[in-house]
Amino acid sequence: MKVPGTKRFSTKLGGLLFVLPSIIAVAVFVYGMILWTLNISLSNRTSGYVEKVEYIGLKNYTDLVVDERFTHALSNLVKFTVTFMLATLLAGFIMSLLLEKGIKGEGFFRSFYLYPMAISFIAMGTAFRWLFFNEKGEDAAGLNLLLRSVGLGFLQNDWILSENGAMYSMAIPAIWQMSGYVMALFLAGFRGIPDEMREAARVDGATEFQIYRQILFPQLTPTILTIFIILGHVSMKMFDLIVGINGKSYGTQVVAVYMWEATFDAGNQAKGTAISVFILVMVALVVVPYLRHVNKQEAYR
Repeated sequence: MKVPGTKRFSTKLGGLLFVLPSIIAVAVFVYGMILWTLNISLSNRTSGYVEKVEYIGLKNYTDLVVDERFTHALSNLVKFTVTFMLATLLAGFIMSLLLEKGIKGEGFFRSFYLYPMAISFIAMGTAFRWLFFNEKGEDAAGLNLLLRSVGLGFLQNDWILSENGAMYSMAIPAIWQMSGYVMALFLAGFRGIPDEMREAARVDGATEFQIYRQILFPQLTPTILTIFIILGHVSMKMFDLIVGINGKSYGTQVVAVYMWEATFDAGNQAKGTAISVFILVMVALVVVPYLRHVNKQEAYR
């Protein structure tokens, strides 16, 4: 005699056993490491030996508020993030708008725009270190030489050595790499809008500009939200591109780079982990509300 529900229970148990190794791995190497990092950030631990490891509460965090190097790195990150997100969003949107009509050779242009995504940030940083060569005039190289060659020599500048414009220059390679990805997201958003909506608007006498402005663009709001979340997440953790271009130089140092310097160069594990927790909180403040929003939408469907 079969017990009702036995097959369903065995199926659920089999599924649980199948994913159990992944659950354990995530619990140990993700959440366990987060808790360990938080534990260190509340102590006076360094990379060397201390006579007694003591818990000092939030002192490492309050010290960051008055740490000039940390506030400088945070200011640089804000400049980089705002420039990177807005310019990448605009560039990706324009490219998707050009491809949205299904032009001839669309497959080639999609691949061409997406190609930079295949390059790692550290490799791109190494290449742009040469492109940002700051010599001008006859000694120009990289972008300055290109500008001089096309008659735009007046646009030559110090790039990453500029006191006020270094972080804006740093955003250029990141924009170049991520704009193709943003283009693909926008293009998917456009293609997800039923053609019947456009045809109905044309029948009602709407112009192409009105169709885009009043019908298509409002439909892209979820796509834009997703893009902002992804770009913000990438920007806040930016490390390899910055180091690849200008090393750990003070002028272009962001929070992740300062975290590395504090932890490994200065040997202050407690301070470094406090900075890493700060980065985690910044990312969580962006990602968690988005995930809640997505889950609510899925629940309504």
